[in-house]
Amino acid sequence: MDWMFIVNPVAGKGKGRDVAQQIQKFMKKKNIAYEIRFTKFKGDGEILAKEAVDRGCCTIIAVGGDGTIYEVVNGMGIGTGTLGVIPCGTGNDLAKTLGIPENPVKAMEIIHGEHATAIDCGKANGRYFLNVASIGLDAEIVKETENIKRYIKGPSAYIAGVLKTLLSFRDKEVIIEVDGIQTKKQIMLVAVANGKYYGGGMKIAPKADIQDGYFDICIINKISKGKVLRLFPTIFSGEHIKVNEVEMIRGKKIKIIGLEKLILNVDGDIVGEAPVTMDIYSGGIKVFVAKQMQCR
Repeated sequence: MDWMFIVNPVAGKGKGRDVAQQIQKFMKKKNIAYEIRFTKFKGDGEILAKEAVDRGCCTIIAVGGDGTIYEVVNGMGIGTGTLGVIPCGTGNDLAKTLGIPENPVKAMEIIHGEHATAIDCGKANGRYFLNVASIGLDAEIVKETENIKRYIKGPSAYIAGVLKTLLSFRDKEVIIEVDGIQTKKQIMLVAVANGKYYGGGMKIAPKADIQDGYFDICIINKISKGKVLRLFPTIFSGEHIKVNEVEMIRGKKIKIIGLEKLILNVDGDIVGEAPVTMDIYSGGIKVFVAKQMQCR
């Protein structure tokens, strides 16, 4: 077995299954040994990736969105095989940073080209992540949207989650420590970014470099809800960093302590609560990218 595809069949409203058929055609044409495994439940991608590593597989491909990649990376660990990405989720934010196209065949051609580069890997409370970990408003939106999805499907669920969360959300008091320097703040959001994008294309950390060995930390300090509504659209272009209440910091080791309950969002999934400690592993994992593309 040369390639292991770990496919989330429900990613992108069921797009994962369609992509699996394209994978089969591609691999038959290239005459490469491979296996396709479908995830069956939340967290299954991690189990399947660990099994693949234990069996000596060196090329493990996550087929899905950022949540699928998160599971696969935690199953692989760092310093094992090389990660491939075929984006077919809702947001595909890591793929945007890496310059990996959403066309499945083009994404497979990149993996077949075997050009791998080392990128940084974050770790939050013992769990690896490649993109963004956050607390505050966006984490609450993710949680609320998950609840709403039981009744409303598609983008409407996210919009409803944003509006409902904004109505009830209030600023959080936190202690943030960046490379040993500690401050107390009233915040609406703290996003610790390895990649540039999250939340389906929002450019939360426009200057982030996924290969520089640093996190880019976006802090939205106490701000009125009216101004948040005006700020929100500017995040897609990265212009939010010009707003007075927005603060950008760079660091390698981050600690966040909430003086009240704070849920933790990592790569689009709720994975626990603060306090949280985050470290960055420079060049921690290898990933396939096109030769002409840069991850910067």
